[in-house]
Amino acid sequence: MKYLSVAEIAEKWNISERTVRNYCAEGKIPDVFLTGKTWNIPENAVRPERKNKKSDSPKTLLDFLKFEKKGAVKGGIYHKVQIELTYNSNHIEGSRLTHDQTRYIYETNTIGVENSAVNVDDIVETVNHFRCIDMVIEHATQPLSEAFIKSLHYALKHGTSDSRKDWFAVGDYKKLPNEVGGRITAEPEEVSERMRKLLTSYNAKKEKTIEEIIAFHYEFEAIHPFQDGNGRVGRLILFKECLRNNITPFIIDEKHKMFYYRGLHEWEQQRGYLIDTCLSAQDVFKAYLNYFRIPYSD
Repeated sequence: MKYLSVAEIAEKWNISERTVRNYCAEGKIPDVFLTGKTWNIPENAVRPERKNKKSDSPKTLLDFLKFEKKGAVKGGIYHKVQIELTYNSNHIEGSRLTHDQTRYIYETNTIGVENSAVNVDDIVETVNHFRCIDMVIEHATQPLSEAFIKSLHYALKHGTSDSRKDWFAVGDYKKLPNEVGGRITAEPEEVSERMRKLLTSYNAKKEKTIEEIIAFHYEFEAIHPFQDGNGRVGRLILFKECLRNNITPFIIDEKHKMFYYRGLHEWEQQRGYLIDTCLSAQDVFKAYLNYFRIPYSD
């Protein structure tokens, strides 16, 4: 067998000679031996794996969501997010489907109804919202863009009764003026420019705090760029951006609904109200992570 020197191996592996000597001294390279003070290394030796080499096992919430989504894992955090985020976000916007019906649709791809009528749009938008969550997970690490935001709206509203209306733009900005909670929003002609400015300002910082993500959410809802579906798209963006910045996400549920609306309404005067509401919802999500034994950094 031919043996090489530390210098030759360092050049071959494109690492420092000191690192090669450490590998030898720590016994990480098989069949090496010393001649005096010189290490002799088999020419077919393989560089040891680094300790910090990326592991296949999930480490972050996003890792777990991707892993469980890919493996169609039932009863885990991915399953939980699909049901809780879909039910609560749709319920805030007036969906009459129950939590059990939402779960049943997700788990069986069927709908159970007893002695009552069900709005078809509620069903379609529930199924569509499941797909939106997948899109958020799939694109979580990518910068936020107009194209992605529009794609979320298209996925949410595709196939609904709204999509059959000539004046309703599915996957594009609104054509008609609209209000939210009695408050005036951006005129249709203003939306494109205001969204570009908002995204440019937001994306200027590579890492965002939870306060900056919530501030973006307020500005997005104030613009209200779509004819309908702004709240759900906005909350999906909230979830995505928390994942992207390794911040524990949150789901606005029935308990937080009125505080959430009040926080949006009073943002210009008192930002802490909405932030505190979101942090309270975040505490609920942390309880989910504790249950599923998923680590979080904040």
